[in-house]
Amino acid sequence: MTGDSERQGSTGSGKGLPGLEPPRPLPLKERSSIIFVERAQIDVLDGAFVALDANGVRVHIPVGAFACIMLEPGTRVSHAAVSLAARAGTLLVWVGEAGVRLYASGQPGGARSDRLLYQARLALDDVARLKVVRAMYAKRFGEAAPERRSVDQLRGIEGVRVRETYALLARQHGVAWRRRDYDPQAWDASDVPNKCLSAATSCLHGLAEAAVLAAGYAPAIGFLHTGKPLSFVYDIADLFKFETVVPVAFEIAAKAGQGRIAGSIEMQVRRACRDAFRRTDLLTRIIPSIEEVLSAGGLPMPEPSEEAMPPAFSDGEPSGDAGHRG
Repeated sequence: MTGDSERQGSTGSGKGLPGLEPPRPLPLKERSSIIFVERAQIDVLDGAFVALDANGVRVHIPVGAFACIMLEPGTRVSHAAVSLAARAGTLLVWVGEAGVRLYASGQPGGARSDRLLYQARLALDDVARLKVVRAMYAKRFGEAAPERRSVDQLRGIEGVRVRETYALLARQHGVAWRRRDYDPQAWDASDVPNKCLSAATSCLHGLAEAAVLAAGYAPAIGFLHTGKPLSFVYDIADLFKFETVVPVAFEIAAKAGQGRIAGSIEMQVRRACRDAFRRTDLLTRIIPSIEEVLSAGGLPMPEPSEEAMPPAFSDGEPSGDAGHRG
């Protein structure tokens, strides 16, 4: 039987941590999308990433095969598990009940300095920022944005189209719809369609955040959305929202209204979103789309300053996606 000191290993480069060194992390596009864990203790046992429930049942989770793991209330995570997830390049996201409120997240990749500077340069240049927003509009709606419009004007036009799309999908599915209304402090006060939309978009936001980090960019530096920790995540998620999770949300809401849903509505939404991500091959498309909309800004990647110091020691070439640390 292994003692605690042997199991914990060293706190240095990763040697001595439980289990073998993980293989080269799978690129994000080759992974499954998301998995939710609730009311369980997550640890590393015999080199495996496992969830242990209250009854002592162990479930093995192939940590490196998922883009992100959503941790719901009642979940405890060991230091070894967090370390293994980071080495595997899998994002851990701490969410609220039903996954509809994000509290915190790990950072398996993190913004690369060159891409972070590039992203910030685009966001701070008014002309470049408008070009990026126009590219996002065109990708989202399949048509060029109206000419001679500011970012604020495009945001208003987009808001009108979004409300019209919600109303259209509600009519198509026979769902009673008033408006988008969600208070994170009063989940039970929302109606069924709004609960479905909130649960569905939270799934997409988790996946989009994992993609943004894997690509080496900062979640907080947005273009259409600003001032939030996940502004850029919302920008990127919106590019795919109406082809993936929004139709799913209204479909589940319609089934719930007809009494055809057994069990938790939120769970049904999650499973349907997972299937939609797989059906639309979403993970293979998000990172190229990030590069596409940012390149529309027309600015080059910044060169390092002549006065910059080289690193004191080299970590070697990254083994995963562009933003992966290991």
